[in-house]
Amino acid sequence: MNELLKEAYSTIFEPKLIEEIESVATLMDFNEGDHLIEIGQYIRQMPLLINGVIKILREDRTEGELLLYFLEKGDTCAMTLACCLGDTKSEIRAIAETNGTVAMIPITKMEEWLGKYKSWRNFVFSSYNKRLSEMLSAIDNLAFMKMDERLLNYLREKAKVNRSSVIANTHQEIAYELNTSRVVISRLLKALENEGIIKLNRNTIELLK
Repeated sequence: MNELLKEAYSTIFEPKLIEEIESVATLMDFNEGDHLIEIGQYIRQMPLLINGVIKILREDRTEGELLLYFLEKGDTCAMTLACCLGDTKSEIRAIAETNGTVAMIPITKMEEWLGKYKSWRNFVFSSYNKRLSEMLSAIDNLAFMKMDERLLNYLREKAKVNRSSVIANTHQEIAYELNTSRVVISRLLKALENEGIIKLNRNTIELLK
C-alpha cells in the first residue's frame, strides 16, 4: 500500500503523515458499479481515493438521482467528512465509476491529524472548498442551463475523469444521472450528433469536440 499511497498523495502529505496513514488505514478494492456509500448510512471512516473514479449522487424527493460530482485519485468526499465529524447519516450515494482502491481512515485519526499536520488541515479545507464549488456548479446547471447544455457538460466531465473520449453509458443511465427521461436524452444526443459534437455508436458515445 505504501507505493500506492505515495503515488496518490506524496505531493499533498508529508512522509510522516503517509506513514501514519499506512499504519491505520484499511485498504478496500472496488469494482465498477459497486455502491460504496448509501443514503441514510452512518459513516465511521473517511475515504482517501488511491485510484479509480467514484461518482457522488443526491436523491430527490421522487427517488430520482442527481449527479453532484466525481472523485478522482487523491480526492476525498467533503460530504463524508461532515458525516464522520458530525456523527450524522449520509445524504449522498457513492457509486464506483471505474475499478479502484480506497483507503479508509478512522474518525479518531481524522480529528487528531487536524491539530498535528498542517498538510492534513489544508487537505480537508481544500476538499470542502472544491466540493462546495462543484455542488454550486451542479445547482447552477439545474437553475440556469438548458438540458442540452447540461448533457454536453456531463459528457465532457465523464470523458475527463475517465481519460477517454468514448463514454460507455446507456441513454437510460445518463437520463437517470441527469434526472430526466431517456426519450429526452436520446433526442438531445441525436441533435449533438447532427452538429458533429458526438458520434453515436451501438453501445458507446464518442465525444468529438
